[in-house]
Amino acid sequence: MNQIPMTTRGAEMLREELKRLKTEERPRIIQAIADAREHGDLKENAEYHAAREQQGFCEGRIQEIEAKLSNSQVIDVTKVPNQGKVIFGATVTVYNTVTDKEMTYRIVGDDEADIKQNLISINSPIARALIGKQIDDVARVNTPNGEVEYEVVKVEYI
Repeated sequence: MNQIPMTTRGAEMLREELKRLKTEERPRIIQAIADAREHGDLKENAEYHAAREQQGFCEGRIQEIEAKLSNSQVIDVTKVPNQGKVIFGATVTVYNTVTDKEMTYRIVGDDEADIKQNLISINSPIARALIGKQIDDVARVNTPNGEVEYEVVKVEYI
């Protein structure tokens, strides 16, 4: 399996979720199943079936997180010398030549991506266009509304 790039913050968020699922959610669901069993006939016991379904989701998510963490390549961009190049984990300020506005994005792993916080996935079209660029370079991104040009204004490793 390919290594999954993630920032230090992204790996920490996954570890916290995994801990919560194992120490809080799993025991709560097991208790819900035990309580539902006490109500008798399991065939028509909605609480039992709902709890079993929750258990399946919880165990699936635990396995998914463990797999991601075991295949992760944690990149702490603050420990990389800033050569002015856009790399994974970098915070990039770009000038959108279409909207005439500046935007700042941080390029992160898929699990961390949140456009509302300007965190964009390494696999997004804009991030792929920006990787390897330097200040004053122009990245062209094909969007549903046509090509958009982003001029790299600032690259920070923070």
